Amino acid sequence: MRFLMTTQGGAEPDEKMLAEMGAFIEEMARAGVLLATGGLEPGGVRITSSGGEITVTDGPFTEAKEAIVSFALIEARSREEAVELARRFWKIVGDGVGHVQQVFGPDLDPRQG
Repeated sequence: MRFLMTTQGGAEPDEKMLAEMGAFIEEMARAGVLLATGGLEPGGVRITSSGGEITVTDGPFTEAKEAIVSFALIEARSREEAVELARRFWKIVGDGVGHVQQVFGPDLDPRQG
């Protein structure tokens, strides 16, 4: 089962946090759990479709503390395993808000041949 883990805002990372996060990411990658991870640009572009008309609006759109700033796409055996990985992440990062959502659809990973 694939899950998308996202984080909102948070404190600036220090060297200790970066080292712990690096080790956690490496562990998840070696175990085959981590499919992708990254940070997101602030703002971005909003695409709105209404009545056949497409509108493009440059961001930012929300307060910085509410914006999604990073993500991880993981492969877990269950929702409980995904939540446990999120708990480990937040123990490293500290205060903040995040979401864990199951990803539905075909597996488009080219490694799965």
